[in-house]
Amino acid sequence: MSVWFVTGASKGFGAQIVREALSRGEQAVATARNPQAVHDAFPNAGDALLVAPLDVADQAQARTAVDAAVERFGRIEVLVNNAG
Repeated sequence: MSVWFVTGASKGFGAQIVREALSRGEQAVATARNPQAVHDAFPNAGDALLVAPLDVADQAQARTAVDAAVERFGRIEVLVNNAG
């Protein structure tokens, strides 16, 4: 099982990548400037999904999202920098 970290995951390619990863039994960290949109897109994802707020231009917010991912899943194995 891999841990995916996907930026820009509230819609479009980012959301589709998260959807596919989850459907394959992977774990995902889905980030977006509007985290509620991610929650709305994946209401039944359960513990396999961590949603984190992230504006990729904000270094402190990026560090917080990465730290939350590692705390929750222990690692990040796949990075998809889809935002911006």
